[in-house]
Amino acid sequence: MDFLKILRSFEEFLFEAASWLIFYPVTMWRIIRRPLATMDYSDREQTDPEERRYDDALSPPLMLLATIVLTNAVSLAAHVPQPQGASHIMHALASSQQNLVLFRSLMFSLIPLIAAVALLHRQGRKVSRESLRGPFYAQCYLAAPCAVFVSIGAILVQRPATFGVLGPLIMAGGALWFLAIQTEWFRKKLNLGRLQAAGIAAWAMVRAMIYLIAILIPVALL
Repeated sequence: MDFLKILRSFEEFLFEAASWLIFYPVTMWRIIRRPLATMDYSDREQTDPEERRYDDALSPPLMLLATIVLTNAVSLAAHVPQPQGASHIMHALASSQQNLVLFRSLMFSLIPLIAAVALLHRQGRKVSRESLRGPFYAQCYLAAPCAVFVSIGAILVQRPATFGVLGPLIMAGGALWFLAIQTEWFRKKLNLGRLQAAGIAAWAMVRAMIYLIAILIPVALL
């Protein structure tokens, strides 16, 4: 009986893993082509029964995690060197792909988290796990392409002699794209003017960067 349960579990895992080959590129294309519509889709899926949510796409946190795994694999294949004078913690993270993926996933999730909290505060809603889930999930969809821009740009930065300023340009372009979509998201959700919405989006990103730096400083030093 236990053996049959193991086989069924493996069957579900194999099907789920194989389906990512279809749903990952489909979901990424939806986000790039119609980011706000994809974020609205995430909001609607929150009202469906749990077993039917995101039936035709990857769930937002899984989408972000899969993107981090793929970009990490590209970085590994490109033989990106470890920074000179890396701390013990940084060395421990870089020496384990599992730890590095987890750490990078947590770092990239800061922006969705701060943006979701900013939305709830502006709406006058209490921050709880239930109220936070919807906007955080929608933001994870937006963070996935951003992770691609930043990761690919960071890889190219490691080879300035070959790629010149292409790496910083890709990261800057990704940041501008993210801020533009974020501005429209806040404008739509809060019924604000574009300038005010842009200020909220920019401040949310600055706050996320402050938290990110606050985490990275001890990691880089210890």
